[in-house]
Amino acid sequence: MIYADTSFFVSVYVRDIHSARADQLLSAGARPFLTPLHIAEWAHAIAQQVFQQHMRPVEADQLHREFENDRAAKVWQILAVPDSSFEMCADLGRRYGPKFGARTLDTLHVACALALDAERFWTFDDRQLRLARTVGLAVRA
Repeated sequence: MIYADTSFFVSVYVRDIHSARADQLLSAGARPFLTPLHIAEWAHAIAQQVFQQHMRPVEADQLHREFENDRAAKVWQILAVPDSSFEMCADLGRRYGPKFGARTLDTLHVACALALDAERFWTFDDRQLRLARTVGLAVRA
């Protein structure tokens, strides 16, 4: 029962400084949760790659196909975002936003992991890592 934030999924498909670690974590057959939040954020992350000219549109299209094929093949555990995540997100923002500078999506991912009773939380984002650790999630980065 692993919740990975979108930075993890991006590193699986887009070769970056975290890709080797992402591949290593997946090598044992782990199947992190994938929610509509990930899917929406994924689309924007890949669009940013094109906007910043780190990849061409044709490369982005190929990544979208790979991601969709993996979703269809159930490589990831596809789940809904629990309704309780939004109230938890607001609470985390009030409690930890001033301390960690946590943004909405940072706290929403952590809230989803808590609401889904994730055993582990994987991220390459320092703010999320600190927040997840603080609220008692076992973290791997």
